[in-house]
Amino acid sequence: MTSFREFSQACKLIEETPGSLDMTSLVADLLSRVTPEELPVITHFVMGEVFPAWSNEEIGVGAGILYAALARSSGLSVSQIEDLVKETGDIGKTAARALDRKSKGQATFSSFLTEEHELSILEVFQRFQAISKASGKGSQAARIKNLQYLFNSASSEEVGYIARLALEDLRIGVGEGIVRDAIGAAFDVPPEIVERGFMLTNDLGLVASTARQGGTEAVSALGLQLFRPIRMMLAQVIPTLEAALLDIGEAVIEWKFDGARVQIHKEGDKVKLYSRRLEDISNSLPDIVASVRKYVHADSAILDSEAVAIDENGRPRAFQDILKRFRRKYDVHSTAKEIPLTLNIFDIMYLNGESLIDEPLVKRRELLASCVENSDSVIQVDRQVITADPEVIDTVYSEALKAGHEGIMIKNPQSPYSPGKRGRNWLKKKPLMETLDLAVVGAEWGYGRRTSFMGSYALACHDPETGRFLPVGKVATGFSDEQLAELTELFSDHIIMESGTKIELRPEIIFEIAFEEIQKSSNYESGYALRFPRLVNVRDDKSLEDVDTIGRLEEMYRMQRERN
Repeated sequence: MTSFREFSQACKLIEETPGSLDMTSLVADLLSRVTPEELPVITHFVMGEVFPAWSNEEIGVGAGILYAALARSSGLSVSQIEDLVKETGDIGKTAARALDRKSKGQATFSSFLTEEHELSILEVFQRFQAISKASGKGSQAARIKNLQYLFNSASSEEVGYIARLALEDLRIGVGEGIVRDAIGAAFDVPPEIVERGFMLTNDLGLVASTARQGGTEAVSALGLQLFRPIRMMLAQVIPTLEAALLDIGEAVIEWKFDGARVQIHKEGDKVKLYSRRLEDISNSLPDIVASVRKYVHADSAILDSEAVAIDENGRPRAFQDILKRFRRKYDVHSTAKEIPLTLNIFDIMYLNGESLIDEPLVKRRELLASCVENSDSVIQVDRQVITADPEVIDTVYSEALKAGHEGIMIKNPQSPYSPGKRGRNWLKKKPLMETLDLAVVGAEWGYGRRTSFMGSYALACHDPETGRFLPVGKVATGFSDEQLAELTELFSDHIIMESGTKIELRPEIIFEIAFEEIQKSSNYESGYALRFPRLVNVRDDKSLEDVDTIGRLEEMYRMQRERN
């Protein structure tokens, strides 16, 4: 059994280690010495997550619940906890200091317990599971009680990491890249094999356990599994059609719909729909579920598609209307009549028990067409043109824009389906080039008539190696008062801490941001800043894996300088 104290000590050492290679070595050592049962838990914990991305389980702890648990455990008031947060600027340090102030007569730390009663890794995980399962009346009290138990059972060096894990914000600089390489090093599996296993399972905990049990051969045998959603293949923005043809030559051209991605899993009459964030949205879209049952003629399948909301004139409705459908939990049938959706299916990754992701796109499209019955205005296989003629491509592009959609997709006909990858096999061309998908990591309360609203938002790009989000500036334009009210409510569950008017937010929501140019800046950790940023869309259909990377900013900055 591995104690949580050992995990905390490893985290502290990793946190104090500057180089990614040294960090990888420390993570590999940690993974290699835990028990088989603990390994998947530790793999997720070290990345600052409790459950795998595909799981429906969510810990659901916000700052309010965490402060209340710390207050009960420490004997301090919630306002005193809030003051400590402002003083330390870190929830982990706040937890350690709050509980360290407790008198010995009220001692909570496990140093006063026997060695046999040390808090274990699995005990912490089981408490987080209990928090996740709490629902209905009394759920908040149950969450607080479980957190209070953990704080009362932990040592001074453990409570900070428990508090950070509760918010799924561990802050030790370990991302998927480091964990992928650490799994390879710990169990002697090539990193590319680990990466492929992760692509197909979307679960590094499972990959680590498989690597430990069966090495390279076992990880290589991992495959797609129905009702365990995988990350969706992504496209890269291109400045010109000529650049795309130079990369690909003869290409598959499709409309880029102004909609939201939906991954479909079907086995017999069982159908599940997943959003781009891999959330199960089946209950919110009963009309789409019924259409898949009726028009997808396959015993089992995994499909990629785009759901579009169409108005009475046949044009796409506002993107936020689609999100209303995705978020809806009650009166879903009336909302379906109010905002009907059309499903455009454009790829297939699995059919009748066989994985298709390594098949070329043209082969996958043949199989897709063979098992989906088109029904106009309900469900259809996306139309495509295969050509190397720029005039033909330009015509399709113009038609897509005229119909009110975003532009076109330009795909390599021989490309495999690469879950979660943004490469040169899928390209997209839109008229508005300068947009970025950025994580919202902070906010500030407004002033004047907007005092009760979060009035500006701090934005960050992603460093995939460390898993950190690097600030690139703030956005305060492009919002209506109504939208600010909605956003303030949306972000209220993601507050980590407040200090004066400044708010730190757990990265969860993504803004699509337009801007005039990218500038070098020493004011932000990314080294860049956006000139005149403005909000285009709230992309809460996207997940953190979709956040544009620091590499993307560097590339855009270089292209910008070349144009100028």
